[in-house]
Amino acid sequence: MVRKFVEPALELVMLDKALNGKFDREEARLIFGEMYATAVAGDGHVGRRLVKLAVGGELGGGAALLRLAALHLLNQLLSDELKFGIRTYVERVRYNIAATSEDAAKFKRLLAVSAPSAGGKYLSDKFKKFVKEARVEVWLDRNSIRLTKSGVAADLILSEGGVAVKYNVYLREKAIELRFQSTDRSRVELAARLLRLAGVTAKVKREGVGDEWYVRATTDMLAAGRKELRDALANIVREAIARGWIDAGKAERWLKKLESGRVLREGWPKYEVRLEDGALVVRHETTNPDSIEREAKRLREMGLEEGRHFTVKMPEGSRDGYVYIRREGLEHAAWLSVYGSEDQRKLAAEFIEYILQRAKERGEDVRKKAEEIVKEGKERASLELEDFEKEVEVNGKKYKVKVIGGEAVEEDRGGRKLLRIRITAEVGRVEGDHIVDRVVREYTITYGRYGSNNATMGFARAKADAPDGREKDAERFSALIKALTGEEPRIRQRSDGTIEIECGRKHLDGFARFAELADAIEEWLEKTGQS
Repeated sequence: MVRKFVEPALELVMLDKALNGKFDREEARLIFGEMYATAVAGDGHVGRRLVKLAVGGELGGGAALLRLAALHLLNQLLSDELKFGIRTYVERVRYNIAATSEDAAKFKRLLAVSAPSAGGKYLSDKFKKFVKEARVEVWLDRNSIRLTKSGVAADLILSEGGVAVKYNVYLREKAIELRFQSTDRSRVELAARLLRLAGVTAKVKREGVGDEWYVRATTDMLAAGRKELRDALANIVREAIARGWIDAGKAERWLKKLESGRVLREGWPKYEVRLEDGALVVRHETTNPDSIEREAKRLREMGLEEGRHFTVKMPEGSRDGYVYIRREGLEHAAWLSVYGSEDQRKLAAEFIEYILQRAKERGEDVRKKAEEIVKEGKERASLELEDFEKEVEVNGKKYKVKVIGGEAVEEDRGGRKLLRIRITAEVGRVEGDHIVDRVVREYTITYGRYGSNNATMGFARAKADAPDGREKDAERFSALIKALTGEEPRIRQRSDGTIEIECGRKHLDGFARFAELADAIEEWLEKTGQS
């Protein structure tokens, strides 16, 4: 109870002081963003176009009012470009404070910079959904380009959400180096976050045994960054060439990397990425069986399933063997790069970046196709059930599905862990321009593990008392599942008239694309052992 009121009250005091010039404005924005993001991580939800904080319990309305006042003061500290609107509504016994659509996108820009992290990584998986809205700006002061005793140096500023960090850039003997250091670790963590939002992966490290912390990125890491950053670095190199401060041959090598965005990937075998009849082919071929086995093992550790996401053929005599990544595998790797476990995210992100680089090297058409598949995989993970609508065809009939809400809950039945997925939806048949026979009800699918191979299966039954009977209910149920997962379930009618709806692992992966279900599904899979 105390926490619900004390935190927003402290935010109000700090923001008021910042407005009156008694506290640093940038520091106030950062502290507020960290506190609010932490609150959202505990009692909120982040979607593709939504940032929501739920305030419940006794006197929840009063605590929500304080939150609203703090958000109002925050807006006065933001530029017109970043000011956002909010709305409040009551759901059951909770007060919800939400920014949606373009307002959510603006709010996420501040939260992407200020959400707490350590070692260059966010402390909550929810914060990863802030990243897509970030628009890091890069500023180069040409007057700062200078010749020092150790070589060429310049100042580069990255800014987002009204927060800016100035980095030092050095043209060393063997590499371009971008660096920020401070005794204030939180400031270095901020510098690492801004770099990450600019497309550069860099870790916060400690200088020796002292109190100095730093973040550092060199040529190949910087070449993976966004175009704005690479262009600014290239301008520093060109200016150094023009002034005769750097060897032209070495500089040209750097410029080539920066202009192409080339990233070197050590430890990865050569994958061929090309188009065949408009389809993307991702394939590693070799006569070395050990290389095939190592790569298959890596893909499994990443979270891909052999036979479903990729195919393996061992070498025979002088003939090549191969590892072939299916489209579903590339999509799932993109999904894992955002929503997998920590180890899976790291492996998948490296794999996706490497494949995109290989695609880019093969030409514009290949690059576009690869980026389209990766984008689709990542977007599927951020869908929301609420207000989801889709038309599908089942048994030659068109149905309109509109989801109202849903949840996934783990249950224990006699020591057996089950996952119950409940979806409330309106399903109606499409006739011309009209929707007829609309039925609103809660649909429930219960997943468990079955058989010696621990197979993932979900079951449901059509309701005999549903409008128009079991058969129509089963058809509507099938339309709902197809709309949400892209796959129709198996329908079986027993001799006693019971109609059973059966879903497999592919359907569960489809349900996991929705934010309201994903966490519970992932946790249940981990507890019951993935097959």
